Amino acid sequence: MMTVAAARLLWDGCICFVGIGLPSAAANLARLTHAPQIVLIYESGVIAARPEVLPLSIGDGELAATATAIVSLPEIFSHWLQGGRIDVGFLGAAQIDRYGNLNTTVVGDYVRPAARLPGAGGAPEIASHAKQTFVVLKQSQRSFVPELDFRTSVGFLGGDASRSCTGATGAGPQVVVTDLGLLKPEPGSMQLQLVARFANVSVDEVRTATGWPLKVADHVEVVPPPREDELAVLRKLHERAQRAHARGVRPPGSGAA
Repeated sequence: MMTVAAARLLWDGCICFVGIGLPSAAANLARLTHAPQIVLIYESGVIAARPEVLPLSIGDGELAATATAIVSLPEIFSHWLQGGRIDVGFLGAAQIDRYGNLNTTVVGDYVRPAARLPGAGGAPEIASHAKQTFVVLKQSQRSFVPELDFRTSVGFLGGDASRSCTGATGAGPQVVVTDLGLLKPEPGSMQLQLVARFANVSVDEVRTATGWPLKVADHVEVVPPPREDELAVLRKLHERAQRAHARGVRPPGSGAA
């Protein structure tokens, strides 16, 4: 449901800065269904990749072999991202707060953390300069926290107009896709609120999985279930990737690492 719901947010011709994992699955599902002209950009410098299998990392040879162009890392960030050419940046996180600020650095104290995470990477720049960002993570009180242990990437800071004081050119996180539903910033306060839930999830379940008193929109939509064509394409995509990665080879015609 998370992958399908995230894929439906993308449109044909969208220029999308993609991360590995669920964002990559969602972006490629969109490419293989309703958005064949989507432009997928990966942080390694790959432009317009059309992978046959899901990449293991941003350095996966599958991306380079199926790309229209490969450019330098400075060009990805200066020309594409800071130049305002990225329509959507997909981000994941370990923690998110009510204003869409993200933590991908540490859980617990910075000096003696309970867990040290992968870090910032390009996430702060994506959160600042993409025209809009979509965040994807599972929802629980461990991940949806009242206060971040470390603020890696800026959402709406303390809410209201505080983001505008940072100089960030992008609009910030416009949708958070979870395993329970969809959240969007409330106009004015910019605090995340529940706007849609999955069919087998109640509003109370979403509230319980949130570490702060969650705002709920006046009308909460129910996300339509996956269509048969979406499920078929997604399953085949995962099957191809699993076979290729398990054997250490690529399917015929695809790029070799």
